[in-house]
Amino acid sequence: MPDGSATLTMSLHAKIAEIDAAEWDACAGPGNPFVCHAFLGAMEDSGSASSRTGWMPQHAVLRDESGTMVAAIPMYAKSHSYGEYVFDHGWANALERAGGDYYPKFQVASPFSPVPGPRLLRRPGSAIGFGTIANALRQACEAHKLSSVHVTFCQEDEWEGLGEAGWLRRIGTQFHWENNGYTCFDDFLGALSSRKRKVLRRERRDANAAGLTFHALSGADIQERHWDAFYAFYQSTVDRKWGSAYLTRSFFSLLGERLGDRVVLMYAEADGRPVAGALNLAGSEALYGRNWGCRGDWPFLHFELCYYRAIDWAIEHGLRRVEAGAQGKHKIQRGYLPKPTYSAHWIEHGGLRRGVENFLEEERAHVLQEMAALSEWSPFRKAGEE
Repeated sequence: MPDGSATLTMSLHAKIAEIDAAEWDACAGPGNPFVCHAFLGAMEDSGSASSRTGWMPQHAVLRDESGTMVAAIPMYAKSHSYGEYVFDHGWANALERAGGDYYPKFQVASPFSPVPGPRLLRRPGSAIGFGTIANALRQACEAHKLSSVHVTFCQEDEWEGLGEAGWLRRIGTQFHWENNGYTCFDDFLGALSSRKRKVLRRERRDANAAGLTFHALSGADIQERHWDAFYAFYQSTVDRKWGSAYLTRSFFSLLGERLGDRVVLMYAEADGRPVAGALNLAGSEALYGRNWGCRGDWPFLHFELCYYRAIDWAIEHGLRRVEAGAQGKHKIQRGYLPKPTYSAHWIEHGGLRRGVENFLEEERAHVLQEMAALSEWSPFRKAGEE
């Protein structure tokens, strides 16, 4: 596999444990915890990313002539499209109606995690380009006789590079909070319009007047009793949404054990009894909100644990933003504004590829138009407003 004057070899691995953690993390970098060896290993060792859930690891590694790992790609063979948050069920139905098999497919992603970040992990200083990685993934898709490869929630430069290599490009929307040099929550409130500022203050006042005790736990402060309670919250949320509990109980223990202070659990108790929790992971620049659950009916508790206390924590620790997960236009009024997310797709079947390409062209225009309209809902002060 040529890359300039170098010859590269690619291998696929059915367990991330087959890959040296230091080598993998040298490619992944320290910024985003969802692609680090420890997080992906916790997914696999807990049985969360497995044949049971339809996420079968096929991690790709590229090495140069000296045997040095120059790129790593967290990849899975998928027998369905659940747990991805970039929806391609319509594409699968179209191919199957035409007599083809859409599954299995390759998915380059962090399992069950709609968190933007790097997906084509390159060792710093390596000359390997996105085009070379794109070609390697296409070759793997063809060799395994799969329908497609999907790189979801990737970075914009990866999206651009894959597009230049002929992949189909898709965009979506999430809602992120940006830290504009705030030193405390009141600084953030001061940037809002007077009416929105009053709303947020009332929501925080009511949430904190409900007699609950709040904790922001990380590292060794998170004990097994906290994970027991949080897993019950997680299952309750899944049940309410008619979903599947992909994450096992042991995943949370392994997460706390292996990622330490990068795990931040917002936790609420009533008279010493756990009633709610919100799980976050901290990167070098952002706090990433993941799972949440609650028992009981408490005013504005979801906003307090998932949004406001995340903002508090990000400001205190000097992080640039909070990313609170997928969906949720209600986040806009809490200071989380629309941001684009990116994915790229290689589809082997020519007819399906042309149909999806036309669809994505129309979809991109619609998403960009909607983002512009949503931005008008911003709670931040405009020129001349109080």
